[in-house]
Amino acid sequence: MKIEQIYTGCLAQGAYYIESEGEAAVIDPLREVSPYIEKANKNGANIKYVFETHFHADFVSGHLDLSQKTGAPIVYGPHAQTGFEAHIATDGELFQVGNLAIKVLHTPGHTMESTCYLLFDEQGKEKALFSGDTLFIGDVGRPDLAQKSDLTVDDLAGYLYDSLREKIMTLPDEVIVYPAHGAGSACGKNMSKETTDTLGNQKKFNYALRANMTKEEFIKEVTDGLAKPPQYFPQNVMMNKEGYESIDVVMKRAAQALSPAAFEAAANETGAVVLDTRPAQVFNKGFIPNSINIGLGGQFAPWVGALIPDVKQELLLVTEIGQEQETILRLARVGYDNVIGYLEGGFETWVNANDEIDSITSIPANELADVLENQPDALIIDVRKPSEFAAEHVDGAKNLPLDYISELMAEFPKDQTMYIHCAGGYRSMMAASILKSRGYDNLVDIDGGFGAIQKSGRFKTTDYVCPSTLKNQK
Repeated sequence: MKIEQIYTGCLAQGAYYIESEGEAAVIDPLREVSPYIEKANKNGANIKYVFETHFHADFVSGHLDLSQKTGAPIVYGPHAQTGFEAHIATDGELFQVGNLAIKVLHTPGHTMESTCYLLFDEQGKEKALFSGDTLFIGDVGRPDLAQKSDLTVDDLAGYLYDSLREKIMTLPDEVIVYPAHGAGSACGKNMSKETTDTLGNQKKFNYALRANMTKEEFIKEVTDGLAKPPQYFPQNVMMNKEGYESIDVVMKRAAQALSPAAFEAAANETGAVVLDTRPAQVFNKGFIPNSINIGLGGQFAPWVGALIPDVKQELLLVTEIGQEQETILRLARVGYDNVIGYLEGGFETWVNANDEIDSITSIPANELADVLENQPDALIIDVRKPSEFAAEHVDGAKNLPLDYISELMAEFPKDQTMYIHCAGGYRSMMAASILKSRGYDNLVDIDGGFGAIQKSGRFKTTDYVCPSTLKNQK
């Protein structure tokens, strides 16, 4: 028996490969499916089933391509309605994979079709639970992503409470929980950095599995503090539910290397967004005017989804040399399939062509401290999440979270210099690039963000408040 978690950090997503006696199953595959096929071929196994725990909102799953390339049927749980051929399983249905059995546990709540898959080993013992977005390590799935006109968030939270207690908490403590996501995913509120655990341990430490918790208490705690979901989530759900183009077609279409002249012409003729994926402290020194910086080295795909609301938006890419294909792939993972080309040879070719260049001033924290000594009322913009800001921030700073920058645009003054920071510099450069593209010129980025501000020891900050304390004060 082989159980392998294939974890993708930039999406905080876990896919699973299960194999026994020459047969294999894949659960919640990423859109690029060749790694699963290669793994099975290397082991002399055939992929027999493609299991989906639900219609994912935060990424485009690889179920269609994997099924087409292997002949394996796509399996969803009860209530799933798809625009393609799939096996809609019944609650309790069993599937054989070699000497193993996989049982369908319908667990509505995160979504109504949400389903967990319980794995029985060769001896018929409950071995592992592939819990999708129903149960995470330290958290449970948010119930606000799949509302119907006749179901409220509280209704879905109530379903989730019943699912956890009737289907999951009754399982043996030694069952290993394999969730679909870990820390960093927007599908839950406060997931652990750990990506597996025993169910028994989760019963002890996961707030949502407290033994004496009433349904009313559960609903209140699960729905408390839910941030607004990224705008691309519903669009990814529809792609997963109705179908999408093959990843092979998307990758081939996007692989258009453009000279500076062709790149500029494409930008002018199409209205494409110029997306620059170089590191923040490389981007700021020089970039194509009006381009947006989202560095490939961070949580790239989720931030693209948060800041470019339409997955059908045409994109032109500026990447580090050799990162073109990786960038296109990561965009496709979250449904951004309309890349129309990339700058051949990277930004250096733009410089060598003597085309127009823009830049953003970036200063170290100590230099900002010098500014404040002479100008105590200087405007410091903190673009971290409200919870980060509430925990601790520079005294007098203004919190305008990057997640909501489009809605908050009117609160950024054009006639005053703004000193912008986040936690480490990744998000602040995104914010600065967006503001720059919209006509804001009085921008200064703080290199190293709040981490560097604290390390300098030269700033007055609010007293640190633990996030759990803040929650209890509500």
